[in-house]
Amino acid sequence: MFEQSQLIIFISASIALLLLPGPAVLYITARSASQGRVAGFVSVLAIETANLVQAIAAGLGLSAILLSSALAFDVVKYLGAAYLIYLGIKKLLSKEESSTGQEVKRESLSQIFWQGFVINILNPKTALFFFAFLPQFVNPTKGNVTLQNLSLGVLFVLLAFVTDSIYALIASSLAEKLNANTNFQKGQKYFAGLVYIGLGVTTALTGSRK
Repeated sequence: MFEQSQLIIFISASIALLLLPGPAVLYITARSASQGRVAGFVSVLAIETANLVQAIAAGLGLSAILLSSALAFDVVKYLGAAYLIYLGIKKLLSKEESSTGQEVKRESLSQIFWQGFVINILNPKTALFFFAFLPQFVNPTKGNVTLQNLSLGVLFVLLAFVTDSIYALIASSLAEKLNANTNFQKGQKYFAGLVYIGLGVTTALTGSRK
């Protein structure tokens, strides 16, 4: 279905894009730094699950329905932005530090997963990316176009899972080394909260689907 040279170009282009820290990487990094390695990997799983859904939708042509409507695009965009800002404010107002050494209640892994999934599934720019990126590597003379789109989408998500997991591992490892620092402990929630709010504002201010 795919020529070797074509796959090499696709993988190279995908890795180059994935290694550039984007909104998903910032979210995963913030989550990993504030709640640890497992939370970071769960966030990666959530983001990539949403990416897979978006890739399948793009491969089947379903994303065109969203991208063809400016109203639908903006509604999804603002919902995603509002949810990110809500998470950021919630994080800033939470009481995670404990000066008495008592164990602090943190969000469950299921909450972390669904938060990450909702954030990415409500990001219309992800749908736009797959809709625009994948067809560039599809060759109609090499077989079913839909199947090629789906295959490339799955491959991209697998590559993203690897690169995002590396970011999660690095962020959580650095956080573990700095946990003995009281100032770092106090700043963790502010870092995460401000990242969420910043991503939400950035999403809201992004132009229309055009």
